[in-house]
Order: sequence, then C-alpha cells, then structure tokens
Amino acid sequence: MITKFGSLFAGHVDLDNMGLEGTPVNDRWLPDEQLATVFDKTEAIALLMDRLGYDTLWAAEHHFQREGYECIPNLLMEFVHLAHLTKNLKFGCGFNIAPMWHPLRLAEDFATADILTGGRVIFGVGRGYHSREVEVFGNPSTAIDNDANREIFEEQVDIIFKAFNQRSFSHHGKHFDIPPNVPYRGYQLEEITLVPRPLNLPVECWQPIVSASQRAMDFMVKHGIKGVVGGGAAAGGAADQVMQQWRDTLAGAGRETELGTDLIIGYSIQLADTEEKAINEARTYFEENMKMFAPLGFVRGLSEQQMADLADPARARSAGLPTLEQAVESGAWLCGPPEQIIEKIQSVQDRYPGLEQINVGSVIGTPQSVILEQLEWFGKEVMPTFKNQVKAAALAD
Repeated sequence: MITKFGSLFAGHVDLDNMGLEGTPVNDRWLPDEQLATVFDKTEAIALLMDRLGYDTLWAAEHHFQREGYECIPNLLMEFVHLAHLTKNLKFGCGFNIAPMWHPLRLAEDFATADILTGGRVIFGVGRGYHSREVEVFGNPSTAIDNDANREIFEEQVDIIFKAFNQRSFSHHGKHFDIPPNVPYRGYQLEEITLVPRPLNLPVECWQPIVSASQRAMDFMVKHGIKGVVGGGAAAGGAADQVMQQWRDTLAGAGRETELGTDLIIGYSIQLADTEEKAINEARTYFEENMKMFAPLGFVRGLSEQQMADLADPARARSAGLPTLEQAVESGAWLCGPPEQIIEKIQSVQDRYPGLEQINVGSVIGTPQSVILEQLEWFGKEVMPTFKNQVKAAALAD
C-alpha cells in the first residue's frame, strides 16, 4: 500500500534557451553566482515539501557541472542545514557516490549528520557514471571500467557497514588496508573504531537499481540495502521483471515478500487540466533532460547518428528521438489532471502490493516555480487519497 511520497531533486539551477533547439549541453558554462542558486532552490523545495507532509526529499551528489544540471557536491552538509529549517521532512542521499570518497570519511560524515539531525538523513550509495567526476577523484567510473568500479564500490560498502555495525573492526582487502599495522601510543594498531557511530542502527540504506544485474541485487540484499528504481526502468513489462527478480532475490535470502517490498519507484509528473496540456507544458523540460542524459547512456536505443543529431539544434527535431508522448505511454511520466494521476498510481499499487512509497518530481531543466507548483498541486490533490488509506484501514480494523 502506497502511503509515503518523496521527490528527487537532482540539483539543477534555472536555465534558459532549453529544448531540442536550445543551447547544446556542452556549450553551457554558467557563472558562479548562478550555479550557487541551487542552494536557495533546494531550500524552497524542502520548505514546501515539509509543509505539505511529504516524506523524503532526495537529492544527488555531483561535481564539476559548470552546465548547471547537477550542482550539489555535498549532500550531508546540505541536509544538516535543511533539517534545521524543517520539522518532519527526511532527506535521502540519492546517492553518495562511494568511489569518490574514502569509505571511512563517508561513514563518519553520515554518522555526524545522523546525530545532528536526529535521524532525518537517509543513507544511500551509488557507483558513479560521470567519468568527469569519478575519474577526477582517482577511481574508475562505470563509463570507463565498469568491472573495476564495481569491485572497489563493493569493497567500500563492505567497509562502511563494518564501521557502522562493529564497535571495533579491521579490513584487509585488495584496495584498502584498515588499519595499517603501525605502533600507536604504546601498542600495535590492529583495529579501529568509527567515532562517532550512527545514532540509529541498523542504518537504513538505499541504492539505485539500474542494470538490475543479479550480482548487484545479491550484494544489496547481503547488506540489507533497499532499491530505488527510476520510472524508465520501472515502466510496463520491465517493471514487472525487476519487481519479480527483486522478490526472488529476497526469497533466496530467506525473506518471502510481496512485489514491491523494500523498493521505491520514481516517476516524473506534470499536472494540468488535461493530459495533452500537461505534455505540451513539460515537453521542453523532457527534451532538455534527454539532451543531458542521453550521451551518458540513459536513453536506450539511440543510434550514433541520433546521438550526434541530438547535440545539434538544427538537426535534433528531425532525428526521430524519443518523445514525451512515448514516455507517458510507457508509464515513466504521469501527466494529466489529479484524478487521472490518482488512477495511474492506484494501478501501480494494485500491481505491487508490497510497495509503500514512490517518488514524484520534475526532471532536470524544470524551473523552480514549476517544481513548486507541481509539488503543491500533487501534495494537495493527489497525495491525500493515498495517505488516507492508513486511516481507512485503521477504521476498518
């Protein structure tokens, strides 16, 4: 039963000249003052979501994006600040990219945020697909060496959970030797203790499900990590396959569950009086989002020629690129009046009875005013239908 709603904000600033005929992605180079507006924008979103009763604001960790698309480099610092401005809203790390951290620094920083916010920060880890980001920090990205990236990521996460769950620990692996065998204050160092450890144990942790490989799912279940599935991967038959595979993986670890347990599905939304109007209003944002993500491998099925055309404002419109209408048809986007959105979410709830929460939000490129308008409309006219299910079930009992 879906009773919780979050929203993912990747951290884009307001942009101009967007869409297929707009400024090419690689030609954007925004001034520092504009890039810094991401913090006021995030704060406005958080305050609105807290007031309306949303459960979690998720944000993404990214670096060096002079184009203005994903501009929050330190989620934990941002969330400590936002937690002191809000009352109930939780903040999800979607995600801290482990290969860009030393695992113990990430564990320490999360533990500090957990204590300072009274447990309102939700831990999340990812592997890192931006080569410009991960490689600069000295580790392989999924785009350059997927196997090496996975290897170091898994070792890092093993270390992080040792640090969370064991009062003292050691780790001697391929990439990390913790602690080194050195003398310290009269004794030989053999184990260390994370200081501070998180206040709330076990640590709730989430990870994106992208490729849905069995190795990835097995690793997540080993550590009790839950999964966030994007709308594209969770649309139509693909969603059923992911849900079934996840349930089977849990069952293999001794947990019999319903479809959707320990998962979140993310959807892009655009509310309007009609579906056609919503699509027309959101089309530019859909196109800008595609321009940014397609070269990174997140728009499947594009030919090399289509990729080249996408970067050329003079050719993009006639390149046969995916459309927002197709995204709506697949179920990745929810567009239309509130009653139509409610029906679509009810359908999701019926298919996946173990699903308790979904994310709804606006894609990269959407102006702040539109994000706030959409979250308010959804929060007032869609969300109560599902939150009230809890009250109805209680009365029925």
